[in-house]
Amino acid sequence: MGVERSGPDHRLRDVARAMRGVIELLEVHWTRVPDVTSPVTVSAPQLRVMYVLERREGINLRHLSAELAAAPSSVSRLCDRLEALGFARRSSSPSSRREVELHLTTQGRAHLDRLRARREERLAAALERAAPASRARLMEAVETIRAALTVAQTEPPAPRTEHPPDDGPERRTG
Repeated sequence: MGVERSGPDHRLRDVARAMRGVIELLEVHWTRVPDVTSPVTVSAPQLRVMYVLERREGINLRHLSAELAAAPSSVSRLCDRLEALGFARRSSSPSSRREVELHLTTQGRAHLDRLRARREERLAAALERAAPASRARLMEAVETIRAALTVAQTEPPAPRTEHPPDDGPERRTG
């Protein structure tokens, strides 16, 4: 016998689990067919950098690392690769010569545009199978999710814990 789920917390978790599943399917769906229009391959972490650079023109490495919740050395290597591809560029900050700003290039924006168009085409092809009423409900749900994520993105991130708290008996060393 299964455990009966009830209450708003369980329903919320069910929705979150379903969304996670959809996101995972999308990741697989989008990577199944290589981008034949581009001679280069951009990894998922590099794409995340490009998305942030698109939204936050001139962001510095420290803020980019914080936004990605990644080590500055790792983010710097991602930026090195994007710069080598011609998708990103570094420039000195006008306010501080020691600070470096990061920018998405015209070529980087064009790559994102092509990628998005290809993804939209694949999604549209998959969604053709759904009834128009289902697509309308889905559109409403997607807009709700987008609004919630946009608000969540402006809030400070929750502190990360490296290790779960120890609930066991207190140990004494001595």
